[in-house]
Amino acid sequence: MTPDLEETDGRRRRGLDSRDRIVEAMLELMREGEVAPGAERVAARADVGLRTVFRHFRDMDSLYAEISRTIQGELADLVARPLASAEESGRLVELASMRAEAYERIFPFKNASMAHRHRSDFLARDHARMVANLRQSLARDLPAACADPGRLEALDLLLSFEAWSRLRREQGLSRDEALAVILAAAGSLLRPSGT
Repeated sequence: MTPDLEETDGRRRRGLDSRDRIVEAMLELMREGEVAPGAERVAARADVGLRTVFRHFRDMDSLYAEISRTIQGELADLVARPLASAEESGRLVELASMRAEAYERIFPFKNASMAHRHRSDFLARDHARMVANLRQSLARDLPAACADPGRLEALDLLLSFEAWSRLRREQGLSRDEALAVILAAAGSLLRPSGT
């Protein structure tokens, strides 16, 4: 390899390393509870210059997009896991448990994104995509329950991130308590009326 190619490869590796450190720094700050870590805080945590942050990410939306891709990658195995139960009540338990696990993992990022969604085109689109995907999976995984439009709407609400966030944050429930509440409410929707 020629010296020029080695230098170019070295710069490329350092650039990728800096980019990865910036993304990881943003994720760390969010996981620590910072709802709106600015570029200066991210640069300091990543141990890079502020100009380096904006050389890799032209604006905060492009950084949010990379964070979203990273989180989707972390959740890919969980989301792809097929439901095992043949009965709809068992599938509900599996689906709610799977969502609880995913929501716990994305909690810091979603809380931060909710604070900025009104001024970020990317975060607004990303949220709409997540809501649509969750609704599709609900209709696919609980087809009999979702055949009734009113029941679909109620289940979509009960199994949403917003419901999970409300139970965990505002109502102060533990993960297990929140899951029990959701299963009780959603389970009552699966029972025939009058039982």
